[in-house]
Amino acid sequence: MTYQDIFTTELEVKKREGARLIDVRERSEYTQGHVPDAVNLPLSELVGREDEIAPNTVLICASGNRSSQAAAYLASQGKAGLMNLSGGTAAWVREGCDLHRGEQP
Repeated sequence: MTYQDIFTTELEVKKREGARLIDVRERSEYTQGHVPDAVNLPLSELVGREDEIAPNTVLICASGNRSSQAAAYLASQGKAGLMNLSGGTAAWVREGCDLHRGEQP
């Protein structure tokens, strides 16, 4: 199994298609600013919580490195339909998009 890298320009389309967004940064990083609608599941807590990841999930971090690690791990565990936001929240901000601050709903 593999995963797909997507770019910030594709993220809104993926969201409209029902993709779930998971931010794999640590909680303190997440609360400082995350892509709207993303929920937090830190990479450090991922092992043992694989069942929380559904197909059609976009994994996000600050730069795309941790999220690609998470995607590769989950793919190795048989998860399909995973996407990695290339460039992470840094690319999101460079595109002029806003981050949501605070805890997840």
